[in-house]
Amino acid sequence: MPTCLPLVLRRCHTCASQRFRANGKFRVNANHKLLDAWLLVLCTACGATAKLTVLERMNVRSVRPELLDRLHDNDPGLAAELLQDPVVQRRNRIALDWDKAWRLDTGGSDHLDREVIDVSVRFAARIPVRPMRLIAEGCGLSRAEVGRLIAEGSVVSAVRLNSKLSDDFTFTLKR
Repeated sequence: MPTCLPLVLRRCHTCASQRFRANGKFRVNANHKLLDAWLLVLCTACGATAKLTVLERMNVRSVRPELLDRLHDNDPGLAAELLQDPVVQRRNRIALDWDKAWRLDTGGSDHLDREVIDVSVRFAARIPVRPMRLIAEGCGLSRAEVGRLIAEGSVVSAVRLNSKLSDDFTFTLKR
């Protein structure tokens, strides 16, 4: 599950840094009946502000009132939703850095002493992470040991465990 908003990977025009921090603030501008909205992000190196386009030259009547209220209220939940939206990412040519922005909730460690463990992994947000890393952290193993267990068939899953995933999956660990 996410612990904070991810860093935005985009080049800063002021200092050439590559990382921006989203603080959940929006800027909404109306020009007659046309509306523009941006998510504001701050450079982690120099503090310069950049705008990520959310709405561009939209007719005011075509914007849902709930969305407009959330923009005006600087809703951090909306900022999280928009950062993960592939359309917003493509339009603004950005990527997200989820490093240190999520945590693993295992629900306790009473399952680690069993011979066979069936695990269902559910993502609270679309956070791309390697399943090998989740298995290592959740079961108290090193990543090298998880790789060895996968190679010898002790960890079985219907998905590839050595590539990044952001969708729910299941696996079985045999000790």
